[in-house]
Amino acid sequence: MRFIVFTFCMVISVSVAQNNFEQGKSLFMDGKYENAEPLLKDHLSNNPEDLKTIEYLGDLACRRKDWDTAMEYYKKLVKAQENNAEYHYKYGGAVGMKALEVNKLRAMGLIGDIKRSFKKAAELDSNHIEVRWALVELYMQLPAIIGGSEKTAMIYANELQELSNIDGLLAKGYLAEYSNRPIDAEYYYKKAIQVGGSITCYQKLTDLYENKTKQPDKAIQNIEEAQGKHKRNNLHYQIGKICAKYNVQLEKGIQCLNTYITNHTSEDGVPKSWAYFRLAQLYKHKGDKGNALQYIDLALAQVQLKPFKTEKEHILNM
Repeated sequence: MRFIVFTFCMVISVSVAQNNFEQGKSLFMDGKYENAEPLLKDHLSNNPEDLKTIEYLGDLACRRKDWDTAMEYYKKLVKAQENNAEYHYKYGGAVGMKALEVNKLRAMGLIGDIKRSFKKAAELDSNHIEVRWALVELYMQLPAIIGGSEKTAMIYANELQELSNIDGLLAKGYLAEYSNRPIDAEYYYKKAIQVGGSITCYQKLTDLYENKTKQPDKAIQNIEEAQGKHKRNNLHYQIGKICAKYNVQLEKGIQCLNTYITNHTSEDGVPKSWAYFRLAQLYKHKGDKGNALQYIDLALAQVQLKPFKTEKEHILNM
């Protein structure tokens, strides 16, 4: 009888633990991370070798930027399955993010782990695109004295292009841009647009024109081309922002921002307050103090941000 009771209790315990995992997994997939974590931790306490639960908890730690905890979880995964490319990639990524937060001396001590993890993931999975992107960025951003090398970064960019022509072109554009070769970067980004034409391809070229080469008119033209293909409302905001930032094509900027505000939804990403802020800037450029004040007050009515307050001071001093 005792054996039957004991067995029954064990079955109930396993059932509850499994239920915690399924609920935690479901909440995780729905983006309800704070609710998912205690359920997954409870499941792990009863199933300490459950790799999927460990991975979920590592991912949750990454989402709240707790890199030390993420590293602990991912290191367990690597030890449990040394031939799993994704585990090495995630561990290397967490160490890399940690390196960005600590002082330079300590960061240098972490670089070896980052390199080993990413290179191991690349060796284990010849089709792993994300880790090759990570290696391109790593070798490009590291100083030469501690192993940085554009030549090595290009090797991984070439591997990327074999897996995905678009990713390879974007990676080569990134290398050229990082090395201050804007003409080469422009070539690769334009080629990526021709081959794929995704919103990401257009955005890379826009960023180059807007921030690197300071060519706002070219940036606006590129965004308009993207808008013609993708019909994204947030592209109207981007045009308005560049017009306001560089004091160019002011009427077009006003028109685009009004369109953005009229069609705005939560999916557009940028709150209406920022569109009002950009409209205030555009009217300030036009010397229209009344409209500039009207729109900066609309922005401030939604949120009291320092850039908005500073802009209002500038408008009042017109």
